[in-house]
Amino acid sequence: MLNQDTQYLKRVLELARKGIGLVSPNPMVGAVLVKDNKIIGEGFHQYQWRDHAEIVALKSTGQTAANAAGATLYVNLEPCCITGRTGPCTEALVRAKISRVVAPMADPNPAVAGRGFAQLRAAGVAVETGACEAEAKRLNEAFACWIKYRRPLVTLKSAMTLNGQLAHNRSHRSANGERAWITSEESRAEVHRMRHASDALLTGIGTVLADDPLLTDRSGLLRRRKLLRVILDSRLRIPLKCKVIKTADDDLLVVTTQPVTGSRARALQKAGVEVINVRTRGGRPDFKRVLDELGRRDILSVLLEAGSELNGAALSAGLVDRMLLFYAPQLAGNAQAPFARFSRRKPVTLPTLQNLTVQRFGPDVAVGGTLRDVYGNH
Repeated sequence: MLNQDTQYLKRVLELARKGIGLVSPNPMVGAVLVKDNKIIGEGFHQYQWRDHAEIVALKSTGQTAANAAGATLYVNLEPCCITGRTGPCTEALVRAKISRVVAPMADPNPAVAGRGFAQLRAAGVAVETGACEAEAKRLNEAFACWIKYRRPLVTLKSAMTLNGQLAHNRSHRSANGERAWITSEESRAEVHRMRHASDALLTGIGTVLADDPLLTDRSGLLRRRKLLRVILDSRLRIPLKCKVIKTADDDLLVVTTQPVTGSRARALQKAGVEVINVRTRGGRPDFKRVLDELGRRDILSVLLEAGSELNGAALSAGLVDRMLLFYAPQLAGNAQAPFARFSRRKPVTLPTLQNLTVQRFGPDVAVGGTLRDVYGNH
């Protein structure tokens, strides 16, 4: 039975991933209904559909609740027991006379955590948990971070040479002056998939001035809401003619320490840019306060694509949850741009990366891992 449960849960997780870019600020959830060793219904949640994955699976059977009696529901997250945009899934499952529920993990939402399982058991439904737990938790780390701490999960991404130097477009040009990407096409495609899976992309003014990037999701995949582009710019130095300003469409937030009523801020606002003031730390916007503000906007996940200073500040503040570092098979002659720069006055001890991964993207190697466990060791 365990191997069979794992097989169906793998399908559940596959379905849940179909919600990437389509469910935030809800978690990604898939569901499979099995009766007499056959799948009779399945589905996944999309925010605009309203129905949770369990209800989508029930409706997909095309059967009455009586015909679903005795089925086993496989789902990657504890069924909800509260009323929000929809009614409690636990009540729907009991009405459908589901006999067994297999779910890897409890809901990290304190309003649900364990109560959904308890309600099902009280109604005579067998509940089993734990199988595929690590994979299920990984899938919804961003939701867990936001629902528990009201701030987004932060993933730091950097592209570097083998000797750890950042790649800035302005400093990497071909002989004829054209932009020369340091990482491969495969790596850049993966970065756009990462952007697609994120609610916001955050960088500093230094990156904008050096590279004039678009900072957009060009994966070509569907997403429910626009990728929020966030730029930390203490002194509002951002050029009005740069690409991010020219393409602003209710998706650009500039965070500054300057008054938002000044002439420079008003010019940005006229160009369609939202400008907010955040209290300083070390002369730049306080990174934690920036994350708190994004959390208030229902931003579950942030991809940090920045330069040495901002990377160092985020790591020093202990506010990076994941890292993915792309290494191109090249060496930089002038070692002046490490991926993170730290203050010499305040030594920083960083935690060891856990859950280490090593992947190949074309000729490049990407090393990733987690710095913080949002489910407990925070």
